[in-house]
Amino acid sequence: MKITFIGAGNMAEAIIAGIIKNKKISEEEITISDISQERLDYMKQTLGVKLAANNTDAVKDAEVVVLAIKPQVFDNVWESLQASIPSSALIISIMAGISSDKIESGSKRRVVRVMPNTPSLIGEGASGVAPGKYALDEDMKIALDLMSACGLALEFSEEQLHAVTALSGSGPAYIFYFIEAMRDAGIELGLSDEQANLLATATVSGAGKMAQISNVSSEELRNRVTSKGGTTAAAINLLDEQKIKDTIYAAMNAAYNRSKELGES
Repeated sequence: MKITFIGAGNMAEAIIAGIIKNKKISEEEITISDISQERLDYMKQTLGVKLAANNTDAVKDAEVVVLAIKPQVFDNVWESLQASIPSSALIISIMAGISSDKIESGSKRRVVRVMPNTPSLIGEGASGVAPGKYALDEDMKIALDLMSACGLALEFSEEQLHAVTALSGSGPAYIFYFIEAMRDAGIELGLSDEQANLLATATVSGAGKMAQISNVSSEELRNRVTSKGGTTAAAINLLDEQKIKDTIYAAMNAAYNRSKELGES
């Protein structure tokens, strides 16, 4: 299968590294195109993929085209690119907010949209995969197989991708934000920068893994840590008083609404 990536950013790198590592596709079958020659040279050196002189050359023989560009530049890129993509090619988009209908541009192109996240860089990603109007079952199998090389990959409807974006797409930033707060609080309470950072990152990582492998809910896991009248209870009570859950809901709703705005612009 000949696959072309338009865009060579971090997410494209994560997906390519994952599919090569898991032997889904060999590096000889992968072509990339990007406006940054420095980035192309880096991808060639680290991953061994083929480089294209421009987007048109990159897609001319492609069986799968992955749109890995920023949604803000889609209109400019797509205007000159779409006519060069073989009509038989599957188009996989990892752009937030850009609908499959917009990518189809009135044609019957087979489009699958994917919402990955940055932990895909270490093979621990969580991706939502949604079919466009003309996507076939086989197209979904291809997209799910490619994304599973980077972590968890689940099928959704396209409308649900806005929620996926708000949860897992933007979610790593929420966790990093929480790590920052825990680290900074630890420093204020007398720990060194290194001690606080190591404890914060290890605690979040361990709790996440524990929640993944446990057969009980996250609520139950929290309750098992929270002894009545103890230190954890004091902290959780304050979080509840400050309505932290409401703040998280509001933050995710803001991400959800922005995803929809990007699709409508």
